[in-house]
Amino acid sequence: MSHARGEDPFLPEHEDITGLIPRGLRISAALAWRFIVIVAALYAVVWVIGYLSVVVIPLSIALLVSALLAPAVQKLVALKFPRGLATAIVVIAGLAVLGGLLTFVITQFSSGLPQLQQQLNASLDQIKNWLLNGPPHLRQEQIQDFINQAIGFIQNNQASITTTALTTASTVGEILTGFLLTLFITIFFLSGGDGIWTFLVRVVPGRVRNRVDVAGRRGFASLVSYVRATAAVAVVDAVGIGVGLWIMGVPLVIPLATLVFIGAFIPIIGAVLTGGVAVLIALVTNGPIGAVIVLGIVIGVMQLESHILQPLLLGRAVKLHPLAVVLAITAGLVAGGIAGALLAVPLLAVLNAGVRSLLHERNPDPAEVDVLKDQAAQPNDAEPGTPDAEVPTIGEDDEEDKEKNARAATAVNKDEKKE
Repeated sequence: MSHARGEDPFLPEHEDITGLIPRGLRISAALAWRFIVIVAALYAVVWVIGYLSVVVIPLSIALLVSALLAPAVQKLVALKFPRGLATAIVVIAGLAVLGGLLTFVITQFSSGLPQLQQQLNASLDQIKNWLLNGPPHLRQEQIQDFINQAIGFIQNNQASITTTALTTASTVGEILTGFLLTLFITIFFLSGGDGIWTFLVRVVPGRVRNRVDVAGRRGFASLVSYVRATAAVAVVDAVGIGVGLWIMGVPLVIPLATLVFIGAFIPIIGAVLTGGVAVLIALVTNGPIGAVIVLGIVIGVMQLESHILQPLLLGRAVKLHPLAVVLAITAGLVAGGIAGALLAVPLLAVLNAGVRSLLHERNPDPAEVDVLKDQAAQPNDAEPGTPDAEVPTIGEDDEEDKEKNARAATAVNKDEKKE
């Protein structure tokens, strides 16, 4: 007897072999391909975000800035200021504060630069004397050869240094463009953010529109809470490092503390970089021992921020577990660098508040959500004593809609039969 190509001669014709596969293997295969589809979808989303990062990053930063400035705009509106005028006042005041801080830092550094140069020269002389008369016992010719080698290295790599400078200039141009775009988006978010959100919600089906609307509002309320907590962390970083520099007698304490405050809005990385500047200045002015002590102060403040302030303050503000906060910052830093670290926790906070609202919101009413209050980030759960099973979810709503549609279809069929 001959068999067609591809047929198994040991199996009866048309037999379903699904039953021969172990149930555990079938379940694992079903979970595996669904997991692969989800990972592929997430990869596609991340790729699109990276491709459109020139737009996505300014848009995200504009949301953070809007969450920071929205309470001030709301207070002016409550005082009978037109929203457009209130937005203009707050934006101009914010730019003035930011510009004033940067100007103050630059002016203080410029005025203290001559003193730093003198102390740098003195420090270099001390290092030279230590190399000549200390344990290394180097000769003057060896030190001069090292200096000549350093100069020769710079001359040989002049082209690379020039290319790096041009790249830096291009990066500065991109940063300026992103800043202007962020400012433009922020103005529109502050002046008409509620109208923009209402327009976006209109594309959602009417039966779930209120639920999605409330979830989005609670997500933004969580973002407002996050920005407030981040500002508190930045203040603690600036005060802690500033007091340590003052005790050590390092000059330019106030500009350095201001620089730390600005940098602390970038989780972990910002305060480390600005703290590094403080360590370098301490090295020039106070010598190696003073620099090591300042480094210890910076590391101590960073540990306080990473293990206590970030998890507790941010976790309490956005209702996230401290481990989730730390992991989100780390994952964002690895995936997207500084921008990823800046946006990871806010994104997680918004998703957490939105999903909780979608799953557990009871009788959602957008008019009852005040996005500028911390408690607005929490869903309106069932009343005390009400079983969780009575709290409607999206799945339950869908089942109810199916039952209603089935009853309506049955009624139509009966009417047709009567006719």
